Amino acid sequence: MSFKAVGSALTRTLWTRGQRTPPAARPPKVNRLSTTCSVSGKQQGCDKTKSCSSDSDRPSGEGPSPSSEPPHRFTTADKKRPKEPVGAPGVNGVRRRSYTSAAPVSQSTYLWARYNETKRLVHDIIPPGACKLLNSSTIYANNEVDLAEVDIYGFDYDYTLAMYSNALEKMIYNTARNFLIKNFKYPEGIQRYDYIPNFAVRGLHYDIQKGLLMKIDAFHYIQAGTVYRGLSPVPDDEVRQLYGGTFHIPLQQDSGFYGKGPKIKQFMDIFSIPEMNLLAAANDFFISNDIDYDPVHLFKDVSEAVGMVHLQGYMYKWVMGDLDKYILRGEETDAVLHRLVNKGKKLFLITNSPFRFVNKGMTHMVGKNWRDFFDVVIVQAEKPHFFTDCIKPFRRLDSNGDLQWEKIKSLNKGEIYKQGNLFDFLRLTGWTGSKVLYFGDHLYSDLADLMLRHGWRTAAIVPELERETQVVSTDRYAVSLTWLQALTGLMERLQIHRDSESQKIFEEWQQEREELRVMTKNLFNPQFGSIFRTCHNPTYFSRRLSRFSDIYMASLSCLLNYDESYTFYPRRTPLQHEAPLWMDQLCTGCMKTPFLEEMSHIR
Repeated sequence: MSFKAVGSALTRTLWTRGQRTPPAARPPKVNRLSTTCSVSGKQQGCDKTKSCSSDSDRPSGEGPSPSSEPPHRFTTADKKRPKEPVGAPGVNGVRRRSYTSAAPVSQSTYLWARYNETKRLVHDIIPPGACKLLNSSTIYANNEVDLAEVDIYGFDYDYTLAMYSNALEKMIYNTARNFLIKNFKYPEGIQRYDYIPNFAVRGLHYDIQKGLLMKIDAFHYIQAGTVYRGLSPVPDDEVRQLYGGTFHIPLQQDSGFYGKGPKIKQFMDIFSIPEMNLLAAANDFFISNDIDYDPVHLFKDVSEAVGMVHLQGYMYKWVMGDLDKYILRGEETDAVLHRLVNKGKKLFLITNSPFRFVNKGMTHMVGKNWRDFFDVVIVQAEKPHFFTDCIKPFRRLDSNGDLQWEKIKSLNKGEIYKQGNLFDFLRLTGWTGSKVLYFGDHLYSDLADLMLRHGWRTAAIVPELERETQVVSTDRYAVSLTWLQALTGLMERLQIHRDSESQKIFEEWQQEREELRVMTKNLFNPQFGSIFRTCHNPTYFSRRLSRFSDIYMASLSCLLNYDESYTFYPRRTPLQHEAPLWMDQLCTGCMKTPFLEEMSHIR
């Protein structure tokens, strides 16, 4: 079943059920998470005489008014389903009753009836197999891209052409930890902290002065429950106090254009995950042992220790010493390059890595003649300055990787060049505009300037997509998220009931909502959740991803699923004022505005 078919089925189901009246009986107390975390594709449907939303927001015995009819109502010829037995999954013994008596019902009975009918609908509208529609090999579009218009393909090397195993992160962490102890004279006790593979996620922010690691959303708000001092979570109340009574991070304190601010840094690089682990471990050691320290000095020392791993060539030695252990999917990179060259595309490589390292890896993945695939190869480019500097010239390397002295007047195929700048690159190649598509993993260093200043098409490599789509594709996540959305809409719709009895029910619903939010977050990462979402907003990482990349994918091999003339179309997702046609809005009756009668005099 396609995405379009599923969307049509959901909308049709909701419209046909949108005008039924809710049952009047209050159920026993609902076991919330256990009934919303799993669902069977054979879940029985709702009785056709009942609805997830009623015409009125007050308990009464009146039928629906003509004004409550939707502007367009679909009809279906669905098979009649057997009546759901008492105690069916997700229902907890609620008997179905319609409003046939004029006798008033209690406020709590009314609210719980709305609650249970909404839950029934959530379980009923998710079609079998809907959770298996996501594929981690898909390329996702933020902007429309027609590959038929792309003649030149450019690539970064690390985490683009070459994908690395998690073993590399552990080696970086251990070596930087040793540097911190031996070179910076930190206590030996830090040696006891081993690398935690799933502690941090990419895109987190670090408050340098407070020593706090956190996740921030697209609106500069800290996500509650995702602030860590060392390896321990910081209570939300304390976080609010630390930031002046709010979770908001002011723009002047937040990370700048390239993720580096005066007080807060964003870790956008995949290589930064070991650095976040080491910062957390060192902070935790000092706090646990009640040792006074300066968080600013710690941040600078850890950053320098991690930098030494790269600058002194340790990472390059590890990878070149065991290519099979550290480099993944080399055959897929080979297949992509062969296919593009066979289709007549021009290829180029711009990387910050040194020639010997790139040469060894590309020979392993593609073969000794790998340079024949590329029209231009540039190493040690010093991105992102490569994209903004207009002075630093190119230098040619000989076959041994030694620098040559002559002035560069052209960029020739088969040669290796070092440093340089994009302005000379554009002048010497003539490759401009949307006919160029560049692939990279770092949103700032690889893609930002190309997108904003030079009009190239950009493609982000996001390896985390593979794991995240696996989570999103589970029944547990799909049902929990759908019910979370529906419950939120229900609370929004029924909040006009302000009596004490209703408020107690709303407190229960709010508690369930928080439990659902925590559970869906923990499915991705127990500390920080998804790299793409906070509780309800996109993360700061997602904001940058949509801003700086036309398309994004888990790995370069995803290109193999599309032909050279394929057009990527971004999916139309509703703006907030377009949202009433979405499921959670329909099934909670949000098409009708609260206090509409009181507001009628305004217009």
